[in-house]
Amino acid sequence: MTKYIFVTGGVTSSLGKGIISASLAKLLQARGYSVTIQKFDPYINIDPGTLNPYEHGECYVTEDGAETDLDLGHYERFLNVPTTQANNITTGRIYQNVINKERQGEYLGKTVQVVPHITDEIKKNMRILGETGKYDIVITELGGTVGDIESLPFIEAVRQFKWEEGANNAIVIHLTLVPFLAAAGELKTKPTQHSVKALLEYGIQPDILVCRTEHHINQDIRKKIALFCNVNVNAVIESIDASSIYSVPLLMMKEQLDKTVLTKLKLAHKNEPDMESWKDFLGRLKNPTSEVTIGVVGKYVELPDAYKSITESFVHAGAKNECKVRVQYIHSEGVYPDNVKEKLGHLDGLLVAPGFGSRGIEGKIDAIKYVRENNVPFFGICLGMQCSVIEYGRNVLGLQNANTTEIDENTEHPVINMMEDQKNITNKGGTMRLGSYPCDLKKGTKAFAAYGKQHITERHRHRYEFNNAYLNQFEEAGMIASGINPDSNLVEIVELKNHPFFVGGQFHPELKSTVANPHPLFVKFVAAAMEFAKKKTK
Repeated sequence: MTKYIFVTGGVTSSLGKGIISASLAKLLQARGYSVTIQKFDPYINIDPGTLNPYEHGECYVTEDGAETDLDLGHYERFLNVPTTQANNITTGRIYQNVINKERQGEYLGKTVQVVPHITDEIKKNMRILGETGKYDIVITELGGTVGDIESLPFIEAVRQFKWEEGANNAIVIHLTLVPFLAAAGELKTKPTQHSVKALLEYGIQPDILVCRTEHHINQDIRKKIALFCNVNVNAVIESIDASSIYSVPLLMMKEQLDKTVLTKLKLAHKNEPDMESWKDFLGRLKNPTSEVTIGVVGKYVELPDAYKSITESFVHAGAKNECKVRVQYIHSEGVYPDNVKEKLGHLDGLLVAPGFGSRGIEGKIDAIKYVRENNVPFFGICLGMQCSVIEYGRNVLGLQNANTTEIDENTEHPVINMMEDQKNITNKGGTMRLGSYPCDLKKGTKAFAAYGKQHITERHRHRYEFNNAYLNQFEEAGMIASGINPDSNLVEIVELKNHPFFVGGQFHPELKSTVANPHPLFVKFVAAAMEFAKKKTK
């Protein structure tokens, strides 16, 4: 029988429910249990696909093409297990499902209400992954904080769910804040008490409290929290600020969070968690033997979460190379031909990030021209790859004003064009080319050397593609298509023959990089940056 864990948050947002959920799941997985994590978001958008990155950070894409919350990236990076459409549910999707059922007459003319119809639909989605029979434990993270108006149906659904399943089959972990007041020189438990009180008012007694803090919580404070919040002392878990999110699983293991959870769920303490490979990764991460600075040129750089998976991919690839990767974000709107050397001249490598729309695109093209001409390692992702094609078309092939039809529908040289199956689409949400697609690599190329095999799959999120009408011209001039989709003939990867590392991918490799399996293109890119840095030093 599948067991369920719900993770709620109180006091403030951004306490790290996703990292705590992923860390707990990692520890349970390391004990031999099969675990998955799902995220319930209280906003009314159907999914994050139509949200501006400034609003919500990056949109994470799963193998089956779901546009999801960025926390699913943490789940996959920690567990090395793919997520699906069922792992991220929003209020919008819940209401959409209920309204569709009402329109189809499934409620037999009854008045459709939040209770029971909306809460029943939420509970149905809470059980979907458990009912597959693939998981011993399903962890459900509830977005927002207790007390938010939009979160109320989810909290009520958890209350009902816990009552239906029984105390040993469903538990609630409440993440809360224990702030340190510098003026008083002490930690304060009152915010936690009030947060738990709010949860109790909705009929839920948390089983475990995870307390985010900047300072260690002593035994007296733990006893005080336990007494006033009606939990066992050993169920008060300290979550102190860590230098890296990847340290959190080991901190939670030290706090025995996994043991407490297994006890509450009446599950066997199979083995001690096997975290040796994780410790090895952390050792390489914290003790690098070299260092590089890599620039990321993008248009959403004010919010690092907009490029979360890229940042984490550099962490994985850096650890693999025993190299500290210093990522420097550079706003593409601030890059021009007359300042490009000043902006990029100190870098050991450059990644041009994905994005949509015309804002900042010329800055990306100017940046690519500089690194191409100066043999600086380059990696382009999605629009970054497309910009490399535009730059090469303009400055090497002499195709004046070459462009993408996303920016200029009437361009004389549409080297990047809208995909045929996208031309009649009007709805924006969930209609791009999404999810995993195959790609065949050419032997003897940088891409083939990175992957070490000919047939790969990668995740996509785009509407525009390389225009194959120009393929021969580009290949004759030295930009080769080293990766091709075998079904659609879509150019997936371009690279330059006579360059230390110049690779662009139409797909999003950052979405498949995990602690256990750093993405090979990122690993090779970081290695190329290390080599470039050595040559600069010499």
